[in-house]
Amino acid sequence: MRTNTVGLIATAALALVLTACGTTPEPDQAAAKPSTTEATLSPEARASARAAAGIPADPDTATATAYIADLNAIDGDIVHGKDEKAISRGLNQCRSIKDGKDRAKLIDLTNSRFSSPNHPEGHGLPKAERILDVVHKRLCPGF
Repeated sequence: MRTNTVGLIATAALALVLTACGTTPEPDQAAAKPSTTEATLSPEARASARAAAGIPADPDTATATAYIADLNAIDGDIVHGKDEKAISRGLNQCRSIKDGKDRAKLIDLTNSRFSSPNHPEGHGLPKAERILDVVHKRLCPGF
């Protein structure tokens, strides 16, 4: 069921993109028309789309603070001052957890996802395993 829902969302998004490619608006029209992105969706529509894709809701302030603190305790370069990016990466990692990928694959994905300017290839598998545990504990414990 999840795969079908995600497939339908992807198909709908592709249809929107292909439809948009069919015309070229004048420069002033392009600036006036908002694109259909997550930023322009209503909060309800955004939450619904995220839930359908297996991505949990944004954490509350206390949860986000604890999550960032846990990541910084592993290595301050994981977050590197970009809290929102770390939260976004964690929420995307939750989708991989929910999809039922095996632990070794999850650790590899975590290492790829949580890169930084000083660690463009990730922070290594031992740290990635700890990051994965923090993501699971703080952002998606029900998965």
